[in-house]
Amino acid sequence: MKTQKSKKQTSYSILSNVMWMVKLAWQTSKAAPILCLVSAILEILLQVTNLYIAPGILHQVEIHASLSCLLLTIGAFTAALFLLMGLKEYVRDNTTCPFISVRTAIIEKIGEKCNTTAYSNTLDTSFIKLRDKAFFCTSTNSQSTERIWHTLTFLLQNTGGFLVFLTILSPLNSWILALMVFTCVLGFLIFRYTSNWKYRHREEEAQCHAKLAYIQNKSQSITMAKDIRIFGLQNWLDDISSSIQKTYMDFLLRCEKMLLLGDLADVFFTIARNGIAYVYLLHLALSEDLSVSAFLLYFTAISTFTTWVNGILQQCSDLHKESLDLSSLRTFLDYPEPFRFQNGKPIPPKASYELRLEQVSYRYPCAARDTIHQMNLTLHPGEKLAIVGLNGAGKTTLVKLLCGLLDPTKGRVLLNGQDIRDFNRQDYYALFSAVFQNYSLLDVTLAENIAQDYKDINEKRIWDCLEKAGLTQMVQQLQKGLATHTGREVYLDGVLFSGGQTQRLMLARALYKNSPILLLDEPTAALDPLAENDIYLKYHEMTEGKTSLFISHRLASTRFCDRILYLEHGAILEEGTHEELLQAGGAYAQLFDTQSRYYQEGRDF
Repeated sequence: MKTQKSKKQTSYSILSNVMWMVKLAWQTSKAAPILCLVSAILEILLQVTNLYIAPGILHQVEIHASLSCLLLTIGAFTAALFLLMGLKEYVRDNTTCPFISVRTAIIEKIGEKCNTTAYSNTLDTSFIKLRDKAFFCTSTNSQSTERIWHTLTFLLQNTGGFLVFLTILSPLNSWILALMVFTCVLGFLIFRYTSNWKYRHREEEAQCHAKLAYIQNKSQSITMAKDIRIFGLQNWLDDISSSIQKTYMDFLLRCEKMLLLGDLADVFFTIARNGIAYVYLLHLALSEDLSVSAFLLYFTAISTFTTWVNGILQQCSDLHKESLDLSSLRTFLDYPEPFRFQNGKPIPPKASYELRLEQVSYRYPCAARDTIHQMNLTLHPGEKLAIVGLNGAGKTTLVKLLCGLLDPTKGRVLLNGQDIRDFNRQDYYALFSAVFQNYSLLDVTLAENIAQDYKDINEKRIWDCLEKAGLTQMVQQLQKGLATHTGREVYLDGVLFSGGQTQRLMLARALYKNSPILLLDEPTAALDPLAENDIYLKYHEMTEGKTSLFISHRLASTRFCDRILYLEHGAILEEGTHEELLQAGGAYAQLFDTQSRYYQEGRDF
């Protein structure tokens, strides 16, 4: 039963997202958060050391220290710098792999969600949008799932540096520090408004990227190669690509104008801030005998202090944006599942299974009417059932309801009298072998495509399934046999099969699974009449001991089935054997007569 969780995006706080990332890192790569902390500490120590080098050496000169003391001071600072910079570079060189490991773990979670989520979720536009966002924020090293570690490092670094330098500057008048902070905040707000323009318009940029990627993929697609050449689509695709690129360049120009305004504001506040600090420290030097070394220390500290403040503000802003991406990612991973995948009942271990639809209706999201409407149907154990009808009658949707890919919007689907929503859905899927209209062929070996696995493959069983599917001779003629690669997107030596050969391959895959219920949705649509007849002759052998459901537009192919259903507008209009339906003279008989004219000489069309 559908969960009661809202499908609206869940609100995750910045702290919650940071803790989620740290927890995930602790499970996959503990080095990631540890290196963030160590890197921040080393940077703070390095900045403090740099701050005291010139004033420290100058102070030794002011107090007329001995040459040995002066050299010792210089040597100590040099050694500290050498050590800190060496450690900093070592840590930086070793942070990439842990950060990538965490991002890879997230990508695996996204892949698992995509592959295991309910089929109905894959039809949901909200789910699709969240999925695309999840993949985008893990697509490169610069995206939020990896960049957040750099942001956290800089935030720790700037926060720690701010506190240390605030302590160093504490002897100064507090109003000068407040003025420094105020100008930093004001300049940052203006800079953030201008620099965030691109982020606020990220959907516009994403649309341009998506369109360009789509055109590029289609231009390079093997399936489009014939159409591009035969229909002369190249100029058309070039024009579309040029138009999108022009739109994107206009977008970038507007972005650069906003960034220029932010840079000008930053320059103004920096000059004003440093000028005020310089005048204040000169006043202290002239009126309160501030030493030259102290003057240099405070002036440098004030300049660096503003850098820490700006850094904190910038990293908080960046962390907020990255948290929004992580919120979308986590919403996708936590997207509610309408099926029971873990806590359902186990499938009863019986030799035969009866499927029954009880007043079942199904309507696709945003559809105006039901695709299946108040249907009652029983698929008996061992029965060979055929479903026929015109396009849009609901045949494929019926198959999806029976095998549990979709749940009815009304009514129930029963397995041996029990609602299938009570079972573990993954276990329920195991009852079915299927050949769907839209098949999936991976660029792996023939054996792996049929077995849907890469280990423990039973080759004897594969050859038996190939024989039943009528592919034995074709595979034997291949140089590498079952080790032949399919497709050419991964392997250069891959073989491209015809539509009919691929359809037979999918049939062999369904037979290899050897489930008790066999679903065939237009399994011979791409076959020639002779090949199709060969499949029909072997149908009883293929379905021996199994319950089978056969969907076809060609009514002559249904003769070997025990029962035939004629669907129209999502309902069962006629039911019976081939002979019974012909004698009834209804819609089935009329459609059969229309189709048979094309195979009879002397008949008027």
